[in-house]
Amino acid sequence: MCLYAKMPLMTSINFLNNPPCRCPDFMRKILFIHPNFPAQFRHIAALMGKRGYHCIFLTTNARQDWTIPGVQRLLYKPVQQQGKAGMFSTLGLVESHAEAVLRACVELKKKGFVPDVVYGASGWGGTWFVRDVFPKARLAGYFEWYYDADSADVRFGSRDEPGLQNRINLRLRNTVIVNDLVSCDLCITPSQWQKSQFPQALQNKLSVLHDGIDTGYFCPGSGSLSIPGLPLQGDEEIVTYATRGMEPYRGFPQFMQALALVLAERPQAHAVIAGEDRVCYGSPRPDGKSWKEYMLSRVHLPMDRVHFTGGLPYAQYRQLLRSSSVHVYLTRPFVLSWSLLEAMACGCLVVASDTGPVQEVLRHRDNGLLCDFFSPKAIAESVLQALKEQEQLKALRHAARNTIVSRYELTTLLPQLEKMLVGEL
Repeated sequence: MCLYAKMPLMTSINFLNNPPCRCPDFMRKILFIHPNFPAQFRHIAALMGKRGYHCIFLTTNARQDWTIPGVQRLLYKPVQQQGKAGMFSTLGLVESHAEAVLRACVELKKKGFVPDVVYGASGWGGTWFVRDVFPKARLAGYFEWYYDADSADVRFGSRDEPGLQNRINLRLRNTVIVNDLVSCDLCITPSQWQKSQFPQALQNKLSVLHDGIDTGYFCPGSGSLSIPGLPLQGDEEIVTYATRGMEPYRGFPQFMQALALVLAERPQAHAVIAGEDRVCYGSPRPDGKSWKEYMLSRVHLPMDRVHFTGGLPYAQYRQLLRSSSVHVYLTRPFVLSWSLLEAMACGCLVVASDTGPVQEVLRHRDNGLLCDFFSPKAIAESVLQALKEQEQLKALRHAARNTIVSRYELTTLLPQLEKMLVGEL
Protein backbone atom coordinates (compact mmCIF):
# COMPACT_ATOMS: atom_id res chain seq x y z
CA MET A 1 0.00 0.00 0.00
CA CYS A 2 1.17 3.54 -0.64
CA LEU A 3 2.28 5.07 2.64
CA TYR A 4 -0.49 7.41 3.70
CA ALA A 5 1.88 9.77 5.56
CA LYS A 6 3.83 10.46 2.36
CA MET A 7 0.79 11.44 0.31
CA PRO A 8 -1.07 14.78 0.41
CA LEU A 9 -4.63 14.88 1.65
CA MET A 10 -7.49 16.11 -0.48
CA THR A 11 -7.34 19.89 -0.59
CA SER A 12 -11.11 20.14 -0.71
CA ILE A 13 -14.11 17.87 -0.29
CA ASN A 14 -16.30 17.45 -3.35
CA PHE A 15 -19.91 17.53 -2.20
CA LEU A 16 -22.36 16.77 -4.98
CA ASN A 17 -25.18 18.66 -3.28
CA ASN A 18 -24.94 21.22 -0.45
CA PRO A 19 -21.68 21.56 1.51
CA PRO A 20 -21.77 20.36 5.11
CA CYS A 21 -23.06 22.78 7.69
CA ARG A 22 -21.81 23.17 11.23
CA CYS A 23 -24.36 21.28 13.26
CA PRO A 24 -25.15 21.66 16.97
CA ASP A 25 -23.25 19.33 19.28
CA PHE A 26 -26.46 17.60 20.29
CA MET A 27 -27.33 16.66 16.69
CA ARG A 28 -26.45 13.04 15.99
CA LYS A 29 -24.04 12.69 13.09
CA ILE A 30 -24.15 9.69 10.76
CA LEU A 31 -21.62 8.78 8.08
CA PHE A 32 -22.64 6.28 5.39
CA ILE A 33 -19.92 4.67 3.27
CA HIS A 34 -20.82 2.77 0.10
CA PRO A 35 -19.18 2.97 -3.36
CA ASN A 36 -22.65 2.87 -4.95
CA PHE A 37 -25.31 5.43 -4.10
CA PRO A 38 -27.71 4.82 -2.48
CA ALA A 39 -27.64 1.01 -2.83
CA GLN A 40 -28.71 -0.94 0.27
CA PHE A 41 -28.60 2.23 2.40
CA ARG A 42 -31.35 4.04 0.50
CA HIS A 43 -34.13 3.52 3.02
CA ILE A 44 -32.14 3.98 6.22
CA ALA A 45 -30.39 7.09 4.87
CA ALA A 46 -33.75 8.58 3.86
CA LEU A 47 -35.20 7.82 7.30
CA MET A 48 -32.29 9.36 9.16
CA GLY A 49 -32.26 12.39 6.89
CA LYS A 50 -35.95 12.87 7.59
CA ARG A 51 -35.44 12.38 11.33
CA GLY A 52 -33.01 15.31 11.45
CA TYR A 53 -29.72 13.49 11.87
CA HIS A 54 -26.73 15.18 10.23
CA CYS A 55 -26.07 12.64 7.46
CA ILE A 56 -23.17 12.45 5.03
CA PHE A 57 -23.00 9.71 2.38
CA LEU A 58 -19.49 8.95 1.14
CA THR A 59 -19.59 7.32 -2.32
CA THR A 60 -18.01 7.10 -5.78
CA ASN A 61 -21.39 7.47 -7.51
CA ALA A 62 -22.00 10.93 -8.95
CA ARG A 63 -25.39 10.13 -10.49
CA GLN A 64 -27.46 13.31 -10.60
CA ASP A 65 -30.87 11.65 -10.91
CA TRP A 66 -31.14 10.64 -7.28
CA THR A 67 -30.95 12.76 -4.16
CA ILE A 68 -32.06 12.03 -0.60
CA PRO A 69 -33.47 14.94 1.42
CA GLY A 70 -31.36 15.64 4.47
CA VAL A 71 -28.42 13.57 3.21
CA GLN A 72 -25.30 15.27 1.84
CA ARG A 73 -23.35 13.27 -0.70
CA LEU A 74 -19.56 13.37 -0.68
CA LEU A 75 -17.69 11.90 -3.64
CA TYR A 76 -14.39 10.09 -3.35
CA LYS A 77 -12.23 8.79 -6.16
CA PRO A 78 -10.37 5.49 -5.62
CA VAL A 79 -6.63 6.16 -5.43
CA GLN A 80 -4.55 4.62 -8.20
CA GLN A 81 -2.26 2.04 -6.59
CA GLN A 82 1.29 1.53 -7.82
CA GLY A 83 2.89 -1.88 -8.14
CA LYS A 84 -0.22 -3.98 -7.51
CA ALA A 85 -0.51 -6.23 -10.52
CA GLY A 86 -0.80 -9.87 -11.37
CA MET A 87 -1.25 -12.07 -8.33
CA PHE A 88 -2.05 -9.21 -5.94
CA SER A 89 -4.16 -6.97 -8.19
CA THR A 90 -7.27 -7.72 -6.12
CA LEU A 91 -5.62 -6.27 -3.01
CA GLY A 92 -4.69 -3.17 -5.00
CA LEU A 93 -8.36 -2.63 -5.91
CA VAL A 94 -9.40 -2.87 -2.25
CA GLU A 95 -6.59 -0.56 -1.17
CA SER A 96 -7.60 2.05 -3.76
CA HIS A 97 -10.96 2.49 -2.00
CA ALA A 98 -9.42 2.25 1.47
CA GLU A 99 -6.93 5.05 0.88
CA ALA A 100 -9.44 7.38 -0.76
CA VAL A 101 -11.97 6.97 2.05
CA LEU A 102 -9.21 7.41 4.63
CA ARG A 103 -8.30 10.76 3.09
CA ALA A 104 -11.92 11.89 2.98
CA CYS A 105 -12.53 10.92 6.60
CA VAL A 106 -9.43 12.77 7.80
CA GLU A 107 -10.54 15.93 6.03
CA LEU A 108 -14.07 15.61 7.40
CA LYS A 109 -12.60 15.37 10.87
CA LYS A 110 -10.48 18.47 10.25
CA LYS A 111 -13.62 20.33 9.21
CA GLY A 112 -15.39 19.36 12.43
CA PHE A 113 -17.53 16.43 11.29
CA VAL A 114 -16.95 13.58 13.74
CA PRO A 115 -19.71 10.99 13.35
CA ASP A 116 -21.48 9.27 16.21
CA VAL A 117 -22.24 6.34 13.89
CA VAL A 118 -20.53 5.06 10.75
CA TYR A 119 -22.47 2.57 8.64
CA GLY A 120 -20.37 1.14 5.83
CA ALA A 121 -20.52 -1.62 3.23
CA SER A 122 -17.75 -4.10 3.94
CA GLY A 123 -15.77 -5.82 1.21
CA TRP A 124 -14.83 -2.84 -0.96
CA GLY A 125 -12.07 -1.48 1.30
CA GLY A 126 -13.72 1.80 2.24
CA THR A 127 -14.34 0.70 5.82
CA TRP A 128 -10.83 -0.57 6.43
CA PHE A 129 -9.38 2.38 8.39
CA VAL A 130 -12.51 4.11 9.65
CA ARG A 131 -11.93 2.86 13.21
CA ASP A 132 -8.52 4.55 13.19
CA VAL A 133 -9.87 7.95 12.14
CA PHE A 134 -13.02 7.86 14.30
CA PRO A 135 -12.11 5.60 17.26
CA LYS A 136 -15.11 6.67 19.37
CA ALA A 137 -17.77 6.27 16.67
CA ARG A 138 -20.17 3.34 16.72
CA LEU A 139 -18.98 1.34 13.72
CA ALA A 140 -21.60 -0.72 11.89
CA GLY A 141 -20.83 -2.88 8.88
CA TYR A 142 -23.06 -4.27 6.14
CA PHE A 143 -21.68 -7.71 5.24
CA GLU A 144 -22.99 -8.99 1.94
CA TRP A 145 -20.73 -11.92 1.15
CA TYR A 146 -17.77 -13.99 2.32
CA TYR A 147 -15.55 -15.18 -0.51
CA ASP A 148 -14.51 -18.83 -0.39
CA ALA A 149 -12.96 -20.94 -3.13
CA ASP A 150 -14.82 -23.96 -1.77
CA SER A 151 -18.21 -22.23 -1.39
CA ALA A 152 -21.47 -23.27 -3.04
CA ASP A 153 -21.12 -20.26 -5.33
CA VAL A 154 -17.66 -21.08 -6.70
CA ARG A 155 -18.28 -24.84 -6.92
CA PHE A 156 -21.79 -24.48 -8.39
CA GLY A 157 -22.10 -26.71 -11.44
CA SER A 158 -18.36 -27.37 -11.66
CA ARG A 159 -16.19 -30.33 -10.77
CA ASP A 160 -12.97 -28.47 -11.49
CA GLU A 161 -10.74 -27.37 -8.65
CA PRO A 162 -10.40 -23.57 -8.40
CA GLY A 163 -7.01 -22.44 -9.66
CA LEU A 164 -4.38 -21.01 -7.34
CA GLN A 165 -4.84 -17.45 -8.64
CA ASN A 166 -8.60 -17.67 -8.07
CA ARG A 167 -8.06 -18.90 -4.52
CA ILE A 168 -5.63 -16.06 -3.81
CA ASN A 169 -8.00 -13.44 -5.22
CA LEU A 170 -10.86 -14.65 -3.04
CA ARG A 171 -8.69 -14.76 0.07
CA LEU A 172 -7.49 -11.22 -0.57
CA ARG A 173 -11.10 -10.02 -0.95
CA ASN A 174 -11.73 -11.34 2.55
CA THR A 175 -8.86 -9.36 4.09
CA VAL A 176 -10.94 -6.27 4.71
CA ILE A 177 -14.06 -8.30 5.54
CA VAL A 178 -12.36 -10.19 8.38
CA ASN A 179 -10.81 -6.93 9.62
CA ASP A 180 -14.25 -5.31 9.68
CA LEU A 181 -15.82 -8.23 11.51
CA VAL A 182 -13.26 -7.70 14.27
CA SER A 183 -13.47 -3.90 14.28
CA CYS A 184 -17.22 -3.34 13.97
CA ASP A 185 -19.52 -2.89 16.96
CA LEU A 186 -22.44 -4.07 14.84
CA CYS A 187 -22.30 -6.51 11.92
CA ILE A 188 -25.40 -6.86 9.72
CA THR A 189 -26.13 -9.30 6.90
CA PRO A 190 -29.46 -9.43 5.05
CA SER A 191 -30.26 -13.15 5.04
CA GLN A 192 -29.62 -16.41 6.85
CA TRP A 193 -28.22 -17.81 3.61
CA GLN A 194 -25.58 -15.07 3.44
CA LYS A 195 -24.71 -15.51 7.12
CA SER A 196 -24.23 -19.25 6.54
CA GLN A 197 -21.50 -18.54 3.97
CA PHE A 198 -19.22 -17.04 6.64
CA PRO A 199 -16.88 -19.33 8.61
CA GLN A 200 -18.62 -20.82 11.63
CA ALA A 201 -16.18 -19.08 13.97
CA LEU A 202 -17.27 -15.66 12.68
CA GLN A 203 -21.03 -16.15 12.38
CA ASN A 204 -21.81 -15.17 15.97
CA LYS A 205 -20.83 -11.58 15.19
CA LEU A 206 -23.46 -11.31 12.46
CA SER A 207 -27.03 -10.13 12.98
CA VAL A 208 -29.52 -11.00 10.23
CA LEU A 209 -31.70 -8.07 9.18
CA HIS A 210 -32.92 -7.51 5.65
CA ASP A 211 -32.95 -4.03 4.10
CA GLY A 212 -36.74 -4.28 3.77
CA ILE A 213 -39.23 -4.07 0.90
CA ASP A 214 -41.69 -1.20 0.58
CA THR A 215 -44.79 -3.34 0.23
CA GLY A 216 -46.99 -0.25 0.18
CA TYR A 217 -45.35 0.69 -3.12
CA PHE A 218 -44.62 -2.78 -4.49
CA CYS A 219 -48.12 -4.20 -4.35
CA PRO A 220 -50.66 -5.69 -6.79
CA GLY A 221 -52.48 -3.21 -8.98
CA SER A 222 -53.69 -2.43 -12.45
CA GLY A 223 -52.06 -4.46 -15.18
CA SER A 224 -51.95 -1.54 -17.61
CA LEU A 225 -48.59 -0.78 -19.21
CA SER A 226 -47.26 2.57 -20.36
CA ILE A 227 -43.55 2.15 -20.98
CA PRO A 228 -41.97 4.18 -23.81
CA GLY A 229 -40.95 1.94 -26.70
CA LEU A 230 -42.86 -1.07 -25.40
CA PRO A 231 -45.79 -1.94 -27.73
CA LEU A 232 -47.81 -3.75 -25.07
CA GLN A 233 -50.89 -2.68 -23.11
CA GLY A 234 -50.56 -5.05 -20.17
CA ASP A 235 -53.43 -7.40 -20.99
CA GLU A 236 -51.23 -9.71 -23.10
CA GLU A 237 -49.62 -12.94 -21.93
CA ILE A 238 -46.30 -11.62 -20.65
CA VAL A 239 -43.25 -13.46 -19.33
CA THR A 240 -41.06 -11.03 -17.37
CA TYR A 241 -37.41 -11.11 -16.35
CA ALA A 242 -35.70 -8.28 -14.43
CA THR A 243 -32.02 -7.95 -13.69
CA ARG A 244 -29.29 -5.38 -13.08
CA GLY A 245 -27.05 -7.11 -15.60
CA MET A 246 -27.61 -9.85 -18.17
CA GLU A 247 -25.10 -12.42 -16.93
CA PRO A 248 -24.62 -16.10 -16.05
CA TYR A 249 -24.81 -15.35 -12.30
CA ARG A 250 -28.49 -14.53 -12.80
CA GLY A 251 -29.12 -17.36 -15.26
CA PHE A 252 -29.50 -15.15 -18.32
CA PRO A 253 -28.18 -17.75 -20.81
CA GLN A 254 -30.52 -20.43 -19.49
CA PHE A 255 -33.44 -18.01 -19.48
CA MET A 256 -32.89 -17.12 -23.13
CA GLN A 257 -32.73 -20.80 -24.10
CA ALA A 258 -35.89 -21.53 -22.12
CA LEU A 259 -37.62 -18.52 -23.67
CA ALA A 260 -37.19 -19.95 -27.15
CA LEU A 261 -39.07 -23.08 -26.05
CA VAL A 262 -41.81 -21.09 -24.31
CA LEU A 263 -42.48 -18.71 -27.20
CA ALA A 264 -42.56 -21.57 -29.69
CA GLU A 265 -45.24 -23.26 -27.58
CA ARG A 266 -47.21 -20.07 -26.85
CA PRO A 267 -47.52 -18.09 -30.12
CA GLN A 268 -49.42 -15.23 -28.42
CA ALA A 269 -46.98 -14.77 -25.54
CA HIS A 270 -44.49 -11.92 -25.21
CA ALA A 271 -41.32 -11.64 -23.15
CA VAL A 272 -40.19 -8.40 -21.51
CA ILE A 273 -36.62 -8.24 -20.21
CA ALA A 274 -35.76 -5.29 -17.97
CA GLY A 275 -32.13 -4.57 -17.16
CA GLU A 276 -28.87 -3.38 -18.62
CA ASP A 277 -26.66 -5.19 -21.11
CA ARG A 278 -23.69 -5.52 -18.76
CA VAL A 279 -22.04 -7.84 -16.25
CA CYS A 280 -22.47 -6.90 -12.58
CA TYR A 281 -21.26 -10.18 -11.07
CA GLY A 282 -18.67 -12.50 -12.50
CA SER A 283 -16.40 -11.93 -15.48
CA PRO A 284 -17.27 -10.57 -18.94
CA ARG A 285 -17.01 -12.82 -21.97
CA PRO A 286 -13.42 -13.24 -23.22
CA ASP A 287 -14.52 -12.58 -26.82
CA GLY A 288 -15.70 -9.06 -25.95
CA LYS A 289 -19.36 -9.76 -26.71
CA SER A 290 -22.04 -9.08 -24.16
CA TRP A 291 -24.15 -12.00 -22.99
CA LYS A 292 -27.15 -10.44 -24.69
CA GLU A 293 -25.31 -10.29 -28.02
CA TYR A 294 -23.99 -13.82 -27.62
CA MET A 295 -27.32 -15.40 -26.71
CA LEU A 296 -29.22 -13.61 -29.48
CA SER A 297 -26.69 -15.03 -31.94
CA ARG A 298 -27.18 -18.56 -30.56
CA VAL A 299 -30.93 -18.78 -29.88
CA HIS A 300 -33.67 -18.34 -32.44
CA LEU A 301 -36.35 -16.04 -31.03
CA PRO A 302 -39.34 -14.25 -32.59
CA MET A 303 -37.94 -10.78 -31.93
CA ASP A 304 -41.31 -9.11 -32.52
CA ARG A 305 -42.35 -10.76 -29.24
CA VAL A 306 -39.13 -10.23 -27.26
CA HIS A 307 -38.74 -6.76 -25.77
CA PHE A 308 -35.65 -5.35 -24.05
CA THR A 309 -36.50 -2.22 -22.05
CA GLY A 310 -33.14 -1.39 -20.51
CA GLY A 311 -33.15 -0.15 -16.95
CA LEU A 312 -36.53 1.19 -15.86
CA PRO A 313 -37.59 3.92 -13.41
CA TYR A 314 -39.37 2.48 -10.39
CA ALA A 315 -42.86 3.44 -11.56
CA GLN A 316 -42.43 1.67 -14.92
CA TYR A 317 -40.70 -1.28 -13.29
CA ARG A 318 -43.68 -1.68 -10.96
CA GLN A 319 -46.06 -1.50 -13.95
CA LEU A 320 -44.13 -4.33 -15.56
CA LEU A 321 -44.30 -6.54 -12.48
CA ARG A 322 -48.03 -5.88 -12.11
CA SER A 323 -48.58 -6.87 -15.74
CA SER A 324 -46.58 -10.08 -15.49
CA SER A 325 -48.25 -13.40 -16.28
CA VAL A 326 -45.14 -15.27 -15.09
CA HIS A 327 -42.00 -13.75 -13.62
CA VAL A 328 -38.72 -15.67 -13.95
CA TYR A 329 -35.90 -15.26 -11.43
CA LEU A 330 -32.72 -17.33 -11.62
CA THR A 331 -29.57 -17.10 -9.55
CA ARG A 332 -26.50 -19.06 -8.60
CA PRO A 333 -26.00 -19.68 -4.85
CA PHE A 334 -25.10 -16.03 -4.29
CA VAL A 335 -26.66 -12.84 -2.95
CA LEU A 336 -30.44 -12.75 -3.41
CA SER A 337 -31.71 -9.92 -5.62
CA TRP A 338 -34.26 -7.38 -4.41
CA SER A 339 -36.09 -7.99 -7.69
CA LEU A 340 -37.36 -11.38 -6.53
CA LEU A 341 -38.81 -9.93 -3.33
CA GLU A 342 -40.30 -6.95 -5.18
CA ALA A 343 -41.92 -9.26 -7.71
CA MET A 344 -43.40 -11.38 -4.93
CA ALA A 345 -44.65 -8.24 -3.15
CA CYS A 346 -46.47 -7.29 -6.37
CA GLY A 347 -48.18 -10.69 -6.37
CA CYS A 348 -46.27 -12.14 -9.31
CA LEU A 349 -46.48 -15.81 -10.16
CA VAL A 350 -42.78 -16.62 -9.84
CA VAL A 351 -40.71 -19.35 -11.46
CA ALA A 352 -37.33 -19.38 -9.73
CA SER A 353 -34.17 -21.44 -9.50
CA ASP A 354 -34.05 -24.13 -6.84
CA THR A 355 -30.92 -22.65 -5.23
CA GLY A 356 -29.95 -21.83 -1.64
CA PRO A 357 -30.74 -18.09 -1.48
CA VAL A 358 -34.12 -18.59 -3.20
CA GLN A 359 -35.10 -21.50 -0.94
CA GLU A 360 -34.95 -19.18 2.07
CA VAL A 361 -37.93 -17.21 0.76
CA LEU A 362 -39.74 -19.34 -1.83
CA ARG A 363 -41.25 -22.82 -1.40
CA HIS A 364 -42.28 -24.95 -4.35
CA ARG A 365 -46.04 -24.87 -5.06
CA ASP A 366 -46.59 -22.88 -1.87
CA ASN A 367 -45.66 -19.34 -2.94
CA GLY A 368 -43.98 -20.02 -6.28
CA LEU A 369 -42.48 -22.69 -8.55
CA LEU A 370 -38.89 -23.90 -8.29
CA CYS A 371 -36.87 -25.40 -11.13
CA ASP A 372 -33.38 -26.57 -12.04
CA PHE A 373 -31.08 -23.56 -12.66
CA PHE A 374 -29.06 -25.41 -15.29
CA SER A 375 -31.95 -26.86 -17.32
CA PRO A 376 -33.58 -24.57 -19.91
CA LYS A 377 -36.07 -27.36 -20.54
CA ALA A 378 -37.10 -27.51 -16.88
CA ILE A 379 -37.36 -23.72 -16.72
CA ALA A 380 -39.51 -23.68 -19.85
CA GLU A 381 -41.76 -26.45 -18.53
CA SER A 382 -42.36 -24.50 -15.30
CA VAL A 383 -43.13 -21.30 -17.21
CA LEU A 384 -45.50 -23.13 -19.55
CA GLN A 385 -47.26 -24.74 -16.62
CA ALA A 386 -47.68 -21.34 -14.99
CA LEU A 387 -49.07 -19.84 -18.20
CA LYS A 388 -51.53 -22.69 -18.67
CA GLU A 389 -52.67 -22.80 -15.03
CA GLN A 390 -53.10 -19.11 -14.23
CA GLU A 391 -56.36 -19.63 -12.32
CA GLN A 392 -55.31 -22.82 -10.56
CA LEU A 393 -52.08 -21.20 -9.34
CA LYS A 394 -53.61 -17.88 -8.28
CA ALA A 395 -53.18 -18.83 -4.60
CA LEU A 396 -49.40 -18.80 -5.13
CA ARG A 397 -49.58 -15.09 -6.01
CA HIS A 398 -51.35 -14.27 -2.73
CA ALA A 399 -48.95 -16.44 -0.75
CA ALA A 400 -45.95 -14.78 -2.40
CA ARG A 401 -47.11 -11.32 -1.33
CA ASN A 402 -47.99 -12.53 2.16
CA THR A 403 -44.46 -13.90 2.53
CA ILE A 404 -42.93 -10.49 1.83
CA VAL A 405 -45.40 -8.58 3.98
CA SER A 406 -44.86 -10.89 6.96
CA ARG A 407 -41.08 -11.20 6.73
CA TYR A 408 -39.65 -8.28 4.74
CA GLU A 409 -41.98 -5.32 5.39
CA LEU A 410 -39.92 -2.12 5.29
CA THR A 411 -41.93 -0.29 7.96
CA THR A 412 -41.22 -3.16 10.37
CA LEU A 413 -37.53 -3.69 9.61
CA LEU A 414 -36.42 -0.08 9.22
CA PRO A 415 -37.13 0.99 12.82
CA GLN A 416 -35.26 -2.11 13.97
CA LEU A 417 -32.22 -1.04 11.96
CA GLU A 418 -32.39 2.53 13.26
CA LYS A 419 -32.52 1.24 16.82
CA MET A 420 -29.54 -1.04 16.19
CA LEU A 421 -27.53 1.84 14.76
CA VAL A 422 -28.30 4.60 17.26
CA GLY A 423 -30.39 3.09 20.03
CA GLU A 424 -27.46 2.70 22.44
CA LEU A 425 -26.03 6.21 21.96
